[in-house]
Amino acid sequence: MKKTKIIVVGAGDRGSGYASRVLKLSEKAEIVGVAEPREEWRNRLVQKHDISSSNIVDDWRELISKPKFADAVIIATQDSRHREPAIAFACKGYHIMLEKPMAPNEESCRQIVSAVIDSDVIFAVCHVLRYTQYTQKIKEIISNNLIGDVVNIQRLEPVGYLHQAHSFVRGNWRREDESSFMLMAKSCHDLDWIHYIMNSKCCSIQSFGTLKHFRAEEKPEGAADRCVDCPIESECPYSAKKLYIGCVKKGSTGWPVSVITPIVNEETVMEALRVGPYGRCVYSCDNDVVDNQVVNMQFESGSTASLTMTAFAEGRHRETRIFGTKGELAIDRNSIRLFDFLTDKWEEIKLDSGDHSIIGGHGGGDFVLIENFIDAIQSNDKSLILSGAEETLESHLMVFAAEKSRRENKVINL
Repeated sequence: MKKTKIIVVGAGDRGSGYASRVLKLSEKAEIVGVAEPREEWRNRLVQKHDISSSNIVDDWRELISKPKFADAVIIATQDSRHREPAIAFACKGYHIMLEKPMAPNEESCRQIVSAVIDSDVIFAVCHVLRYTQYTQKIKEIISNNLIGDVVNIQRLEPVGYLHQAHSFVRGNWRREDESSFMLMAKSCHDLDWIHYIMNSKCCSIQSFGTLKHFRAEEKPEGAADRCVDCPIESECPYSAKKLYIGCVKKGSTGWPVSVITPIVNEETVMEALRVGPYGRCVYSCDNDVVDNQVVNMQFESGSTASLTMTAFAEGRHRETRIFGTKGELAIDRNSIRLFDFLTDKWEEIKLDSGDHSIIGGHGGGDFVLIENFIDAIQSNDKSLILSGAEETLESHLMVFAAEKSRRENKVINL
């Protein structure tokens, strides 16, 4: 079977990450084009994939103007810049893998879904948590009736104090008008996961959340606007020097330090902190997204769920409890444990011993999504996509409703 040819639109952390996973499937697929406005990031991807100069561009519109030369496209631009390329590539017959969220507003999401359905292309949104082994094991446990009917799901997303400072205070997702609101940017994963596990439509939703801490009013006395100039920097848990220089000293050159400079060493990182956005004091940024939020959900099945998203945690993996009529599941980064009401005993549910990476976080989901996407194209089997257009739209509508509830302080019926 011939290789699936893929274009990457947006060669930042996520775009280049997905592309690197395509390299591990080189017998099935290859990257043949890239659109990225930043030269260093663009060149980094080009060098890894040996892309022809004719298919290396600043703007994806240059690629769409060419006769169709690939089978699929990975779109990993900023959230607010998903709609236009997704619709354009769908209309030209490209299969699409779109980084989550689909778009930061309901109308754009509906337009993307309409274009994808009309064009009859394979479409996968990167809700990678669906594709992890531990998620599929949970689905199996529930379908085998080991805990009876699901009554309630409790989900904790401990974003982490450093991740919040990096991405949602100093970084690309700090402002709603430049990306999307916090629940969509970070936790649409979680509402989608709850919806997937519950296997029922959400009928009503309620949410509360605030920007409690990362505000000018919380700035310590004597603090400077940049960490490199700050006399009390060593006393601040959110210090940019602590985070980024700390990574370099540990020999870590990947995320998050790779986001602030394409060439990672102590000198380049210090320069980025002197002049770039990631060196700013967390109390002197232009951020406006919330740093804590709770969501309560009611489903047509009569079951309920809750999500807590908080910046103020260690930055560990998600934690989940699922309560059923015959038992409960306790799920964290290391295990799935089942308590059986009949035996009054806990049992640890074993996963494949050779695959420890799938516990928590994205946990291998990125790779499985890429492989399923390529296999779906080659076999023309859309059932391999667990996060298609209409399914994703439904979970996105939950997120929009939750944010409306937070802003308007009322329960929203879907």
